[in-house]
Amino acid sequence: MLTKNEQSQIVAAIQKAEKTTSGEIRVHISNHCKENVLDAAANTFKQLKLHETTLRNGTLIYVVMKEKKLAILGDAGINALVSEDFWEDTLDLMRGYFRQGKLVEGICKGIEQVGVLLKQYFPARPDDINELPDEVSFD
Repeated sequence: MLTKNEQSQIVAAIQKAEKTTSGEIRVHISNHCKENVLDAAANTFKQLKLHETTLRNGTLIYVVMKEKKLAILGDAGINALVSEDFWEDTLDLMRGYFRQGKLVEGICKGIEQVGVLLKQYFPARPDDINELPDEVSFD
């Protein structure tokens, strides 16, 4: 689905974003999604333990390659603070890149935008630890 170089670009974007925030960002790539994309993303959110961060500030970017579906889910700590439009605005940004065939760039721009938001509400702390892996996960 993604080359090692493309995965490395995404991981680098996650690490850059997470340097400024205590929030956690994960990217999951799936080939197919037979259910509603938000339901599939919610199941993956739970499987990746994004709901177990200390401040409930995990975000999942969920991409379905074949069906070209996309979802972003934030945990309760984030959703209590952000506007309802934020996730849709980020999805629109990413979709613009995807339409141009720039999948990895779109994912990285989405990560960057989520990182800016997380920094605003959950700035990096001196005692911050990386609670979740940064690598891209796959079905």
